[in-house]
Amino acid sequence: MERGVTPDRDLAKRVLEDRPRDECGVFGVHGHSEASNIAYLGLYALQHRGQESAGIVSTHGGEQFGHRGMGLVSDVFSDRILTKLPGRHAIGHVRYSTSGESQLRNAQPFSANTDAGPVSIAHNGNLVNARAVRRELEGRGAIFATGSDSEVILHLLARSREPSLEERLIDSLSRVKGAYSIVMLTHDALLAARDPQGFRPLVLGRLDGAWVVASETCALDLIGASVERHLEPGEVVVLRRGRMRTLRPFPKPEREAFCIFEYIYFARPDSNLPGSNVYAYRKELGRVLAREHPVEADMVVPLLDSGSAAALGFAEESGIPYETAIIRNHFVGRTFIEPAQSIRNFGVKVKHNPISGVLAGKRVVLVDDSIIRGTTLLKISNMMRSAGAREVHVRISAPPTIGPCHYGIDMPTRRELIAHRHSLDEIREQIGADTLGYLTIEGLRKTSEGLKHGHCDACFTDDYPVPIDPAEQIPQLSLFRPVEEPSQEPDPE
Repeated sequence: MERGVTPDRDLAKRVLEDRPRDECGVFGVHGHSEASNIAYLGLYALQHRGQESAGIVSTHGGEQFGHRGMGLVSDVFSDRILTKLPGRHAIGHVRYSTSGESQLRNAQPFSANTDAGPVSIAHNGNLVNARAVRRELEGRGAIFATGSDSEVILHLLARSREPSLEERLIDSLSRVKGAYSIVMLTHDALLAARDPQGFRPLVLGRLDGAWVVASETCALDLIGASVERHLEPGEVVVLRRGRMRTLRPFPKPEREAFCIFEYIYFARPDSNLPGSNVYAYRKELGRVLAREHPVEADMVVPLLDSGSAAALGFAEESGIPYETAIIRNHFVGRTFIEPAQSIRNFGVKVKHNPISGVLAGKRVVLVDDSIIRGTTLLKISNMMRSAGAREVHVRISAPPTIGPCHYGIDMPTRRELIAHRHSLDEIREQIGADTLGYLTIEGLRKTSEGLKHGHCDACFTDDYPVPIDPAEQIPQLSLFRPVEEPSQEPDPE
């Protein structure tokens, strides 16, 4: 069964956010009497990883039951729907598209009937050779129902001649390249796998004797599960009859490449990623940033919510007081109706509002995690000056973003990245700042030494750990479009 909701097609009226997005989160539970309810709660905790669609598939008596819909987890599922997803095993998915259009047919988990029984998969990541593999499969008669690269894995699995479904999954994953953290549901087992480079997170936990798998530890925290460990790069875990079996079938790559942006921005601050708590890591980035780019100012202000931890670190290191001088409206949905008479910067104002009584006459350090196009920061700095700020000094807790991500992070094309097209001083001028300072690559790498694994920082360095064939690049679909070029001068007030 599926619930169809008309997709939002009016991109121009969405809240345009000047930042990248992660495209999905996955969750699985094996051996719990309330598997679907647990999966629902797990997805609820992972909602920040995707807001376009949500889905859950459960298995009971050799049959699979699924429900998918467009929108937030709380909109897609109800008590009535969850009662129609019986069984002790389930997987779930929240999606934000980086390949495949924002339509119900692309909502996951994907399901299929094979000669070895029903199977469903949910995937976080992006395959860099999906187009080539898809063309090959279509040439052999395969018919694709979606535009998602994740369906490629399902077709490979269905066509594999290996004797067991776990061997078929391994066979399928050996054919693809790029980033994947996957959960797969069969009639009696739950499988989880990470790509050999380990781009995307995946963590294993226990709950009342059941096994759970999730993109982040915050999902385990919500359901009261204990964290057993993070899956290793290239590891495949098979959960069957309450027991765990682990496989490492892939050759070890030259380098691991965990996405550094998971630490900087994407993961929830209360999550623990391999090697560090996210909140603590972001505070340390702020401390390093303060040492690299000191400034005389009266207050440190975060651009909520992404800059909060780094701003705290900056304030502690610099001794400049921390102030929440911008209020964020957390009740803004995916769309809003603009008034007929245009209000300047309406899309930003509906989410952020500076406190004039706090900012009046002050020198402000505005801290955020990244600048993608620069449009939002221009509007925020203008709004702060309108609220009385005397100076606005921008500090960014990451290096300049000069390249797009090909491994599952939704970013604009290279030409749309402001740091690819402009010098530091040009960016400072375009965002209306008195001074601008980015964390250096050296500072980022020094902070990351304690993570004890290799990471991917290609969006800052152009050093892509898995080679990208330009002919195979899947166009990114994004809420960033249509492109809104930043003004060369601050808006007159």
